[in-house]
Amino acid sequence: MSLNRTARGIVLVPSLLLGGAFLAAGVWADGPAAANRPLALGLGGLLMGAGLLAQLLPDSGAGADPDPDRD
Repeated sequence: MSLNRTARGIVLVPSLLLGGAFLAAGVWADGPAAANRPLALGLGGLLMGAGLLAQLLPDSGAGADPDPDRD
């Protein structure tokens, strides 16, 4: 199931990069942008969590027999 592994990588990389960017923006926000700090931290945590969760989910049907009626 290399397609699932590839899809996981496609989900992981952008979500970690965007999540890190939002977290950095939330930590270093100064001036008028400081009002958006909770939003940036929330979005960053959500994106990073979603990317890591996509890696932890099990493969669908990786160990299942495709034809259960076969003897």
